Amino acid sequence: MAKPKSAYVCSDCGASALQWFGACPSCGAAGTLVETIAEARSLQRAAGAAPEAVALERIEARELERLSTGIGELDRVLGGGLVAGQVVLIGGDPGIGKSTLLLQVLSSLGSACKTLYISGEESAEQIALRARRLGVDARAVHLAAEIQLERIAAALDARQPRVAVVDSIQTLWSEALQSAPGSVAQVRECAAQLARHAKKSGTALFIIGHVTKEGAIAGPRVLEHIVDTVLYFEGDPQTSFRLLRATKNRFGAVNELGVFAMTEKGLKGVANPSRLFLSTHDKPVPGSCVLVTLEGTRPLLVEIQALVDSAHSPNPRRLSVGLEQNRLAMLLAVLHRHAGIATWEQDVFVNAVGGVRIAEPAADLAVSLAVISSLTDRAIGTKTVAFGEIGLAGEVRPAPRGQDRLKEAAKLGFEKAIVPKANQPKGSIAGLQVIAVERVDQAVAALRNL
Repeated sequence: MAKPKSAYVCSDCGASALQWFGACPSCGAAGTLVETIAEARSLQRAAGAAPEAVALERIEARELERLSTGIGELDRVLGGGLVAGQVVLIGGDPGIGKSTLLLQVLSSLGSACKTLYISGEESAEQIALRARRLGVDARAVHLAAEIQLERIAAALDARQPRVAVVDSIQTLWSEALQSAPGSVAQVRECAAQLARHAKKSGTALFIIGHVTKEGAIAGPRVLEHIVDTVLYFEGDPQTSFRLLRATKNRFGAVNELGVFAMTEKGLKGVANPSRLFLSTHDKPVPGSCVLVTLEGTRPLLVEIQALVDSAHSPNPRRLSVGLEQNRLAMLLAVLHRHAGIATWEQDVFVNAVGGVRIAEPAADLAVSLAVISSLTDRAIGTKTVAFGEIGLAGEVRPAPRGQDRLKEAAKLGFEKAIVPKANQPKGSIAGLQVIAVERVDQAVAALRNL
């Protein structure tokens, strides 16, 4: 019997090579070539008529009918609910709550439509124990423990569910391929076949994926191109709070954020996530400033904390958690050049409370004010918020949707807001005093007058 030939496939881009290289010849990624069995492929072109091209204006665009999952935070991230034939890939660290969330989804939907949970990692008894612990309606969930792709497809055809879950894609294997489960070829083929089946049958399909130690979904990057939506669970498994983000969504926005709390009865949506990211101080403390940021369409209030201390080495440290470190170094240079605030002999540490990651430049003003507050040992009032982008010339640029940010701050009881002049509201907001600034030195002066 002839020995099967081997090939080396890149786990990032999916390119193949006949021998191992330290870096992928196609994308240049280091250490991504994985040995797998080369599959025989026919070079004959399939016969068939050419598809008819239709003018775009002749195609009638219809509103998508969405199915609510019964969990409001998940619906928000999905863009309003599930769409027929939608394929959702959800990843996250082990123990973060992926299987728990989807088991709750199927339990919530079980009374309204057919569902199917396909488990390749856990036995049926293990999932039954989890369902009992969570207190979900076990009668509403149908379960199949299987890892062979062809049998899974047969189960989907027999059950014809409206919503199905596959846990996880790395455990599946197809008899059409000789490579082991979890290999690049198996993951790519199984995902493609499941997506094709979902589109054909109209089943909304959740696929759970493992993540690498870098936090990316394991397997070839083509896996994320096959599916319609890619969701990531974030958060420390040792804490009770979880963040769900969409990095790709063909049926909605990709910048929405879902906030969950892990309880004894599973994951519960957090109605007011701003309170999670605000520390409760008995009195104002130096180095703390509240930022009004945006996560999709939702304004969030996040506390920014800064610590400025004397450096004990020739090279002062600039560290940030939840914020971009290079931007912190830029803000310190702008403060020195345009506001006379020098930190070149101090270590500067900045943290976003609650483990949230802030990528928008509108956090610049709050970060700068927190640094100045720690440096001068002068506290900012607990009822004060700030937002705005700072340019290299020292100007304070406007932030998008400033009105929504101010209304959210007023709703939560804040009394003062330091904002860019371009975001100054035309009318007054009840209970909120707006301090508009044009340059960073004006913001420093406003801070001293608080």
